[in-house]
Amino acid sequence: MTQPIDHLRSLIRDVPDFPKPGIVFKDFTPLIRDPAGLALAVELMVNPFRGRSLGGKAVGGVDLVVGAESRGFIFGMAMAQALSAGFVPVRKPGKLPRAKASISYELEYGHDTLEIHTDAIQPGQRVLMVDDLLATGGTMHACCKLVQGMRAEIVGVAVLIELDALKGRESVKQFGPVHSVLRY
Repeated sequence: MTQPIDHLRSLIRDVPDFPKPGIVFKDFTPLIRDPAGLALAVELMVNPFRGRSLGGKAVGGVDLVVGAESRGFIFGMAMAQALSAGFVPVRKPGKLPRAKASISYELEYGHDTLEIHTDAIQPGQRVLMVDDLLATGGTMHACCKLVQGMRAEIVGVAVLIELDALKGRESVKQFGPVHSVLRY
């Protein structure tokens, strides 16, 4: 009998040399195409944040889920709904129409900038940070810094996939417990 995690792993495909030579891209589009796989992935990502503790820290009572453009939107929206929380997008430059805060950061294969509306999060709100993948931690670290700058309480970081060798967890563990469903 196939274990749930094995089923999810079977729905992730490796794409070598994307987006540049030497990078092995973890493509989860087969997983989100599969209704059972998508439901299972969301459930496994959200479960540790349903009013329990993770890593010794209480993480219940999530007010908002924050997801980074664009693949963090996929899981972030579903997780927000599952937690009866709101969703806040973190976007690439030029996508937000009102006052915004921004941050630039390094990726494992370049650099980027992210933005968030300045009125999207109120001080003291409890925020769960979500993305599809944690590699070096650059994107998630930048998102956490944006949210931290808004004086919100980050209750944790959740990702579908973590690439252990790139040590992204070390970059973001200062913001709260880190939960990943699939680790490679």
